[in-house]
Amino acid sequence: MLRIESLAVGYGGEPVLNGLDLAVARGEFLVVVGPNGSGKSTLVRAVTGALPPTEGRILLDGRDLRGLRPREVARTLAVVAQDTSVGFPFTVEEIVALGRIPHLPPLRSETPRDRAAVERAMRLTGTQPLAGRLVTALSGGERQRVMVARALAQEPRLLILDEPTAHLDIAHQVGLLDLVRRLNRTEGLTVLAILHDLNLAALYADRLVMLRGGRVWADGPPAEVLTEANILTVYGSRVRIVRHPSAGQPQVMLLSREVAAPAQPLEPVSAGSD
Repeated sequence: MLRIESLAVGYGGEPVLNGLDLAVARGEFLVVVGPNGSGKSTLVRAVTGALPPTEGRILLDGRDLRGLRPREVARTLAVVAQDTSVGFPFTVEEIVALGRIPHLPPLRSETPRDRAAVERAMRLTGTQPLAGRLVTALSGGERQRVMVARALAQEPRLLILDEPTAHLDIAHQVGLLDLVRRLNRTEGLTVLAILHDLNLAALYADRLVMLRGGRVWADGPPAEVLTEANILTVYGSRVRIVRHPSAGQPQVMLLSREVAAPAQPLEPVSAGSD
């Protein structure tokens, strides 16, 4: 559904992603991990068209992103960004309803189908009780859930999440990721998520991609990517990998901070196929 080929993109002439290749298959739940500065959020900005590439291309359903109008892109993908601030005192319901804009003909008001999409998105995210409140008066966690509701109201086929759990307590982190995985499994929603928490990433991802220095370092099932050697090389941290007692997925226990890389550095692997 999404293919990134030899992507180079950055800021002020300095590349952050350099020669990145990545593919996301339709119906996949893919999580990208990596240390600060590895290019995770830059990847999101490039995929959403906010940051044009200097080299390479991004294909959405086989079509070059640069040739698509913003409305076309918004009918296919929705994004929940790290920054959830809103500069206008809209109500929560009004913010969620903004997700329907890509589906509305010019100068036409919302239809019953649009209303149903908004109400469903608020119900799924537990934001219905907040409907009449001003979004500027919400906590960071509440605002994050509202932004997820707005994205779901778009009825996207590809949902991009940039650190969606950053402002949430542990109960809401699990609740949000449970919701996204349920939509992934039952409705075929394709998910590309950026997560800092390696343990949450391992529990929810079908496939993990670990970035280092703007390129794919490791790509595969969580058990193959989250290894002690990979984490030491990429994060500079000495860890112990254990198995989750019920899910069986790898979980990371931090042992110490390590400055030097292993004596025999690993070679990055190629990206997975779509």
